[in-house]
Amino acid sequence: MSNSSLPALPASDRPEDAARLRDALLGAAFTADGLLELLGAPAYTALARSETVPALRATRGDTPLETLVRLFLLQQPVPHARVADVLPVTACLEGGWLVSVGTDEVAATVDVRPYGGPDGEDWFIVSDLGCAVGGAGGIGSREEGVVLGVGGASTTLAGITVRTPVSAALDLGTGSGIQALHASRHATRVTATDLNPRALHITALTLALSGAQAADLREGSLFEPVRDDETYELIVSNPPFVISPGARLTYRDGGMGGDDLCRSLVQQAGERLREGGFAQFLANWQHVEGEDWQDRLRSWVPRGCDAWIVQREVQDVTQYAELWLRDAGDHRGDTAAYEALYDAWLDEFEARKVKAVGFGWITLRRTDSDTPSITVEEWPHPVEQPLGDAVREHFDRVDYLRTHDDAALLAAHFRLAPEIIQEQVGLPGAEDPEHVVLRQHRGMRRATKVDTVGAGFAGVCDGTMSAGRILDAIAQLVGEDPVLLRDRTPAQIRLLVEQGFLEPVG
Repeated sequence: MSNSSLPALPASDRPEDAARLRDALLGAAFTADGLLELLGAPAYTALARSETVPALRATRGDTPLETLVRLFLLQQPVPHARVADVLPVTACLEGGWLVSVGTDEVAATVDVRPYGGPDGEDWFIVSDLGCAVGGAGGIGSREEGVVLGVGGASTTLAGITVRTPVSAALDLGTGSGIQALHASRHATRVTATDLNPRALHITALTLALSGAQAADLREGSLFEPVRDDETYELIVSNPPFVISPGARLTYRDGGMGGDDLCRSLVQQAGERLREGGFAQFLANWQHVEGEDWQDRLRSWVPRGCDAWIVQREVQDVTQYAELWLRDAGDHRGDTAAYEALYDAWLDEFEARKVKAVGFGWITLRRTDSDTPSITVEEWPHPVEQPLGDAVREHFDRVDYLRTHDDAALLAAHFRLAPEIIQEQVGLPGAEDPEHVVLRQHRGMRRATKVDTVGAGFAGVCDGTMSAGRILDAIAQLVGEDPVLLRDRTPAQIRLLVEQGFLEPVG
């Protein structure tokens, strides 16, 4: 892959330069919190939309922080003397972080964006100039090897990733290194791969500038650089999942037909996972005429893995094509060329009988169970981020339910999960509600209908009585046969446990 049209990058083999630059950035409060305080919320959030005018207006002074914002975030040339008061300018010029412009100004060679870690860490994400915001509607760049920064997709994946300590983690298609950076907090060893050598270079810069451990960086597509004998406890990937005719843009277009790249990625992950390990991906998938999309995704799951697949959004083929044509800036070019590209997308979808495209999360967990669990669902509603703990707890509940039949459920003790509320829906003045809804305020923020027995059961679950004894008490209260109630209620208990409304005790 040629990156000859892109500017040269800073040297990634000079960690002392990154360390000195990091110290200078922190000394000037060039952090996520510092930016918010300087710019104010409107200008700060506008930057996340690649809109720079509000930030330019907010940085017309000459403080060190304003100088750094104009230099690294707004890509404005700054007088050499002003920069020398803030940064080790000679080292930055020699190391390639800055270049001289005209007779007395310097400019940044890369975008450097403060990024707050989950525990308050001050991190910095490096990306190509003008490419700090990744994802649809962002950069409008047609450069093949361009490397994007933080976008909604990358932060979503970081938020849903299970963060238990592991000895080995793998980031496939690392891009600017965001997932590798997160993994460095809880993985002894991090391996990161990318087809684009420029992305590996930028990942090294991101890790060094953030003060994180270096990763094992390998060039190649997806699992190609991984040896046959290598396995991991965590695999993450925000892959080039866009379903497009051709592969013009390396950072987003998979280069395989339809959704084959995402399918291959998921299917190959199973043999790379250690027992109990997780593989977590963002993906697009086709909704094909005459085919159940859930069955399509179930067929992707490798043997020996539990899976939880969540569809977050669906777009018809016209919406999808328009979204990604705008991402590349094609709508701003020649009208005839834009229409030809649009037509090519629709031709591709028509040939494959694709009527819509889904987007969502895929999580695999390696299991030795003879009865793997595969859950495929649609959940377009707001969730709580970060969601990593909720993802891990989902699979913990899978294990629990897999090893507890109805008799074991009735003998078990449960408690109501935190922050569950009950809603009663019915006509005003009615003696009884039409139905009762339990609603979560944490995690997936699910809501589920229950009958009066289910509502009463959940309401008294505090871990002190077994499920069977609670049902016997309810049967006596409502005048129902306790044997019949015990027979019909375990299915409802199982659902409430599966969805996280009830937690097993002990």
